[in-house]
Amino acid sequence: MTAFAPDSLGLNRKLPLWYQVSQSLRASILNRQADASLRLPTEDALAEHYGVSVLTMRQALKELEAEGLISRHRRRGTFIQPAARRGAPVRLLGSVDTIVALQSGDRTAVLSHGPAPVPVELAEHFPGLTEVTTYRRLRCDEEGMATNWAENFLLPELADRIDLADLARWPMTKVLRDVLGVSISRITDTVEARLSDPETARLLQVPLLSPILHYTGVTYDGTGRVVDVVRIHYRGDRFSFTVSLEAP
Repeated sequence: MTAFAPDSLGLNRKLPLWYQVSQSLRASILNRQADASLRLPTEDALAEHYGVSVLTMRQALKELEAEGLISRHRRRGTFIQPAARRGAPVRLLGSVDTIVALQSGDRTAVLSHGPAPVPVELAEHFPGLTEVTTYRRLRCDEEGMATNWAENFLLPELADRIDLADLARWPMTKVLRDVLGVSISRITDTVEARLSDPETARLLQVPLLSPILHYTGVTYDGTGRVVDVVRIHYRGDRFSFTVSLEAP
């Protein structure tokens, strides 16, 4: 059995070091030789290999453990999970302001708001709750053409403090952070291609079953609690989703 050897890494100082190390090690794990050892080098050895501190290395390993790619055992060491394989989503970092920019539009109309049952598909984000407050908004460009519509599912105690005039001016993320003072720790995004349903086709004035970009954003506060889930339906002929990765 050959020893496991992590790839080398040229660090980019614009990105968190732990994130770069975790992604490099992730690639090494997924592309390892079939007969390579499942045992990883020690934290100290990995930190020296990548040229980072042990604390940074520890945070990188914690990320991979959360993905289920490795398991860590006190006094025994760190091991690659035998079933580790491609398929776990890659975590791409960005800022809250990036999300605000993504959600912004030229003109926004609040279509409706009020209490509603927690959708079954979102129940995992709101444990113990049977009801949330929903907001439905339509965004248009300067010519008045509808470009996307959004539906937010918000914790009721936060919704009680929201002024609808603010939602007509700013994205929900900005209102939560800058108006209500919610400490936002992270937002998890999912973007996928879908076909427009009757409601989306009507609001965006597109043919039924035409392609749209469906965005889901899950917002967490400083305690790790989900405070808001947004689903945004973008016209497929007006939006694209691009990720640019810098090489060091």
